[in-house]
Amino acid sequence: MRPFRTGARASLLSLATGALVLGAGCASTPEKKASPRPVASQAATPAPTPAQESASELFAEALAAYQAGELEDAEEGFEEVLEEDGESVTAQFNLGVIAERRGDADEAREAYEAALKMNPHHVPSLLNLGRQHRQREQFDAAIALYEEALRAPGHEHEVKLLNNLTVAYRLAGKYAQAEATAKRVLARTKDNADAYKNLSLVYYDQKQYRLAELVSINARKLDDKDPGVHNNLGMIYLKLGERPRALAQFQKAVQLDDAFAPGHLNIGAMALAFRDYAGAEREFTRVAALDPGSYEAHLYRGYALDGQKGRDPKKGLAAGESFEKALSLRKDFPPAVCGAGWAYAADKAGWDKAMTYLARCKDVGAASSAEKQQIDAKLKGLLAMKQSEAAKAAAPPPPPAAAATPQPAANPEPPAKKQ
Repeated sequence: MRPFRTGARASLLSLATGALVLGAGCASTPEKKASPRPVASQAATPAPTPAQESASELFAEALAAYQAGELEDAEEGFEEVLEEDGESVTAQFNLGVIAERRGDADEAREAYEAALKMNPHHVPSLLNLGRQHRQREQFDAAIALYEEALRAPGHEHEVKLLNNLTVAYRLAGKYAQAEATAKRVLARTKDNADAYKNLSLVYYDQKQYRLAELVSINARKLDDKDPGVHNNLGMIYLKLGERPRALAQFQKAVQLDDAFAPGHLNIGAMALAFRDYAGAEREFTRVAALDPGSYEAHLYRGYALDGQKGRDPKKGLAAGESFEKALSLRKDFPPAVCGAGWAYAADKAGWDKAMTYLARCKDVGAASSAEKQQIDAKLKGLLAMKQSEAAKAAAPPPPPAAAATPQPAANPEPPAKKQ
């Protein structure tokens, strides 16, 4: 099992959170996102026109619908705001947030790009679009976006942009630039906990774990209520082989914020590593609910369910569905393709899908000739079982057995009499 890394979280709308996920083997290291939130108000004008007043009322109604979890009504409301006020960058931005909540990354990205066409300096849209690039591992695109935004007059020292630029540099492996950018933030705002968190992860990625621990402790002193700080310490303690301390930090993170997805992701990963499949399923199900667009949540939930299919074949079908959800978010991702194949093979209701995915796995996921041989053997076995089931279904039913005619006993005894 390989470690699975994610980005560093800052505050409010759009920044990502650091998480180390141990568990199902995974070939890449995209970052884990925090659930985005909508901008809660529009920019006021000194003397609003009737159209602006109408747009403001629609905006308030749409925001209330979002807060009530009525995403379709909220989306319709913000679209109506744009019909009334075509320059409402906040309404356009919030459409991107809603798309992310639905797990539609492409639509979200288009919404943020549209918002930036309205206002190229809209920081929330810059942050969320940059995070979209990072999640797609388009680190150079994220860096270019942040660097251009920071060159704009008045934005040279925008802390949120600088913190996100640090994350992008780190994920791109540009550690010197990442360290320099984090220190640039601390030179102006020495008590910035997010900069310390980012700097800690820069050292973490370079395997300087004790230095990373020291910097994380400084961050904890500044903000002990930030779940991201505890999460990062948990990552470090895992690398130092101090699993009980790591688990305690992850648990502290979710105690502080039960909606903190990276903490649940890491607790689930530790459960998965110890083959506590039911516990892992519970944690990954929570992450998938918090962040439907997280392909790794669905991938790891699939592994947790797959671990239980020996006792309950229906868990295999559920695992296959979870792997398919991961594939809807990350097309042709080999671990999900192969996972779906082996999971669906657990129950005859999934044999057809199992054969399809295993054939694909042989092309995109099998790393060795031995693995390909295992797949070939499984495919032959599934085909044989399917043919056997088909033969049973096609065979005529056996004729009904003839009813036996009852025969009297040769020497019936008289009935007993009561005395």
